[in-house]
Amino acid sequence: MSKIGKKPIIIPENVKIKLEDRVLLIEGPRGRLNLLIPREIKTELSDKSLIFSNSGNSKRSSAIWGTTRALAENAIKGVYLGFEKNLEIEGIGLKVQKDGRDLILNLGFSHTVKFPSPEGIDISVEKNKITISGIDKALVGNTAACIRALKKPEPYKGKGIRYKGEIIRRKAGKKASGSGGTSGPAK
Repeated sequence: MSKIGKKPIIIPENVKIKLEDRVLLIEGPRGRLNLLIPREIKTELSDKSLIFSNSGNSKRSSAIWGTTRALAENAIKGVYLGFEKNLEIEGIGLKVQKDGRDLILNLGFSHTVKFPSPEGIDISVEKNKITISGIDKALVGNTAACIRALKKPEPYKGKGIRYKGEIIRRKAGKKASGSGGTSGPAK
């Protein structure tokens, strides 16, 4: 039995949910999302709650029961509150600016990198901080990961793009040779 799958989802007042065939239509103050419910999962929609149950005894139905419930909860939370990821750019010469819906990033390459903003995602820039927001949790996280992958933080000086609050494990650099030692062949 799925501990997560058994929990009912409480529907906020501003959110409207319709169940048509196997598609869950979720509409809220920030937008609307559709979620396809697998055949193995039964959905019950009441006034203020949404309940998922396992209709089969197969391994697949047990495996996707909790996942389906979590996806529905994230969709409801997204249209009601939205999701947000914050990135920081650290390093001398690394800059970001916004050009319409696109990001223009100077990341120390020989060229600037242009990152087009996906549909349904809002990106804002303040100094060297990037804020990615939207109603689809997976799309917000994927967009943040794609921007971070353009210049991952390196372990020696920590330069690059990182999530806000991310801790980068630092490595010690090369140490200078001590005095008294010879650096070359003896004369």
